[in-house]
Amino acid sequence: MAMLWALLCLAFFGSSYGCGIPAITPALNFNQKIVNGENAVSGSWPWQVSLQQQNGFHFCGGSLINQNWVVTAAHCNVSPNHVVVLGEHDRSSSAEPIQVRTISKIITYPGWNSNTMNNDLTLLKLSSPVQFTNRISPVCLNTNSNLPQGLTCVTTGWGRTSGVANTTPAQLQQVVLPLVTVYQCQQYWGSRITDAMICAGGSGASSCQGDSGGPLVCRQNNLQNAPWVQVGVVSWGTSNCNIQAPAMYTRISKFSSWINQIVSSY
Repeated sequence: MAMLWALLCLAFFGSSYGCGIPAITPALNFNQKIVNGENAVSGSWPWQVSLQQQNGFHFCGGSLINQNWVVTAAHCNVSPNHVVVLGEHDRSSSAEPIQVRTISKIITYPGWNSNTMNNDLTLLKLSSPVQFTNRISPVCLNTNSNLPQGLTCVTTGWGRTSGVANTTPAQLQQVVLPLVTVYQCQQYWGSRITDAMICAGGSGASSCQGDSGGPLVCRQNNLQNAPWVQVGVVSWGTSNCNIQAPAMYTRISKFSSWINQIVSSY
């Protein structure tokens, strides 16, 4: 299974550049959480993008999957007036080597349901190709519906660092999260859970509002230099970012064929 996972890691977008391999190594702390905060190493999640309004307000995250495309959540309601900021770490700094792109196409999965939050996925085509650097490179996308054991999974974003206070961090946050089985997740959320969702967290760590659209990435623990593979897109959870409740992510593997079709058609 580990070898199959490694092959699948390299089978999708960006493999010629080395998708999922940060030039700057992340430093992981297994006892922290985005809610209450841990700063990521600057540049260590090079596929993370910030979706912003024209005035610079960050409202959602996303992931770079190749030079022209970003994947995010449908519920972010991205419009052509929004911009994609790549290579950013500290949103209070004006000295970072960021790249900014406008959006030429917004393609939401046809089965998106805003009432149930099912199929929460949108693709954004950038106005011009991104130039890859040591701070900007693509993530691999998972195509395997059965995730192996022994994964380390991380979510990142600039979302709220408190479930109570409406405070957002300047620097990119990260958290190591456990994946939760569908059965365990249904114990908390019941029939709202579908096969288009994947659950993570609920162990004293959580993503929170503002992290929406951002990545949940995993890597195989026992494979040296294994790439990070995006398995989920931050979708929904409790309104107060309860760190004891699992949060929901859009399951990337369910949409891999659709993503491939869209990216190759435009």
